[in-house]
Amino acid sequence: MRRFLPFLLLVCGGVSLASGRTDALLERAAAAEAALESRRALEIYYEALRAQPDNPFILQKIARQYSDLVEDQRDAEAKKRYAQTALDYALRAVALEPDNPVNVLSLAICHGRLATYSDTRTKVKYSRLIKAEAERALALDPDYAWAHHVLGRWHHEVASLGRTARFIVALFYGGLPEASTAQAINHLERAVALEPDVMAHRVELGLTLHAAGHAERARIELERGLALPAREKHDVIVQARAQAALADL
Repeated sequence: MRRFLPFLLLVCGGVSLASGRTDALLERAAAAEAALESRRALEIYYEALRAQPDNPFILQKIARQYSDLVEDQRDAEAKKRYAQTALDYALRAVALEPDNPVNVLSLAICHGRLATYSDTRTKVKYSRLIKAEAERALALDPDYAWAHHVLGRWHHEVASLGRTARFIVALFYGGLPEASTAQAINHLERAVALEPDVMAHRVELGLTLHAAGHAERARIELERGLALPAREKHDVIVQARAQAALADL
């Protein structure tokens, strides 16, 4: 046993050092992500993935960076490629940890990204998946603000489809689940209640209220949203949508 003790200590020490190095990489990646440096964060997360190739947290983070980098690409083909890569990593994360609500919602977000660059049949298919995945994330964590946000936005966008569009979707593509503006508002109000300092929640609620004809309530939420600091990469787009809606009120 004594002969093996130095070997065991060496192995355990090596594992500890490797784990410590991965933790340090994840801290650096998180700092880059917080600074909205998605490309740099992606590089560091990849380095961490080489040390732990089956780590669902790292896989989901890589999916997030690819998703955030979609809008940085210049042409539609590159955007679609990044969106597809984001979905591929999200699928790997959820396969390893299927009961993690963050992983499940990541699928919904990635399907939403990819739907933008897909044909109509695929858009309809992904729309069904987005609803199902957001609902599953909420079943796993009823207080998951971003799951309420995604489901609220889904209800808003699907409920906004005109009668002709709904007929065509039903006739040729199998239709979409029922959606309502009231459900959209309920979910987005819940997202705001859970995370009142997140710009995207307030702005999306304001946009939905505007579409529903609640002008004064919409103005309040849009202005409150714009008063919040931009913390996420997509907040620049969120601000532009809010400003355009306010100009229309």
